Amino acid sequence: MLKLKTALEGQQANFGIVSECISELGYHLGGNWDYENGCFDHTLCREDGETIYIRIPFVVTNGELDQYDATIKFETPFIIKHVVHIGLDQDENSLLDATGFSQFQAPIDTDGQIDNKSRWMHAGEDAVKKLMDCLCEHAHLKSS
Repeated sequence: MLKLKTALEGQQANFGIVSECISELGYHLGGNWDYENGCFDHTLCREDGETIYIRIPFVVTNGELDQYDATIKFETPFIIKHVVHIGLDQDENSLLDATGFSQFQAPIDTDGQIDNKSRWMHAGEDAVKKLMDCLCEHAHLKSS
């Protein structure tokens, strides 16, 4: 995991407007959210069973996450790498994967070693800058 130092950390904005900007830029709401916190994920690179993501965590400071007008506060963005199997597994779940009943394989490593760190730090910082530009244009970010 590579933590990014950006001006996004500590900024607050309206969840609904953030969601609109985020989706325009190819992010999605990560699966491990609840009404008080969550994260936005974006794929930076995917090849040969390895995927590098930028993850932007946040906490809800006013309202609940499923409300358009909830206020969220961004935490420290970071880069992570997932490594998955290529091809079919040779266990009892192989039939499920091959027939499409099991859509996803579990990653071999959810926090894989990231090579060429400066490249991914730059890519992550660039992704955060694009997000901040969109949010500044539409959401009027507020520092906490």
